[in-house]
Amino acid sequence: MARATVGKWGWNLAIRVPHDVAKATGLSDGERVEIEAHDGDILIRRPAAHALADAEAAAEEIIAESGHHSLGDATIRELIEDGRRG
Repeated sequence: MARATVGKWGWNLAIRVPHDVAKATGLSDGERVEIEAHDGDILIRRPAAHALADAEAAAEEIIAESGHHSLGDATIRELIEDGRRG
């Protein structure tokens, strides 16, 4: 179990995430997280619900736009193979 020390950062308190925890979770510098108190403990998590909503909105946009484009007579497989041949 990793340990951290609470420090002061301006008017707020801060906790540095130990390198092994950041590496194990894939957490990166500048990434936004949600933090909340839960039964006296601190819970930190990625805002997955927001990411899922963003992904769904992007998928809907892609699907809506796909009707405006045509591959002509080519299939996707043919285009992929053609791209591999260079």
